[in-house]
Amino acid sequence: MTDAPVPAADPQVQVIPASPQGALDAVDEAVDLLLDSGREPGEILVLTTGEQHPWAAHELSFGEASYWAQHDARDDVFYASADAGRVARRQVVVVAVNGGSDAVVDGALPKALERAGALLIVCGDPQRVGILAPAGV
Repeated sequence: MTDAPVPAADPQVQVIPASPQGALDAVDEAVDLLLDSGREPGEILVLTTGEQHPWAAHELSFGEASYWAQHDARDDVFYASADAGRVARRQVVVVAVNGGSDAVVDGALPKALERAGALLIVCGDPQRVGILAPAGV
């Protein structure tokens, strides 16, 4: 008898209501709470649908190689654009719906769900992101 791989459970999905202008602040608060609750920084990936998070913009100013080396090291929270194809799966994915076209948001959310191991937190307009959240979330 062979051991079949156990399928991964679907990650829990949480929606934090936020305007596009307030989504980055909501993400920062969510990350702080995750870290305060014992999550390791390397377990957290933050994605943005609009303008880059200031951390990502700052780190990218040192060049792509340095930026992606931090991603690959997996020892800190990593911030990226939701359409970045290179980001790897992490236990927790936090998405800031801080702008972007409907096509960008609609494409980003399912990809974020695939990248989340245990938890997906979406900070944005509940009407816009409600398709991901089960009823009652």
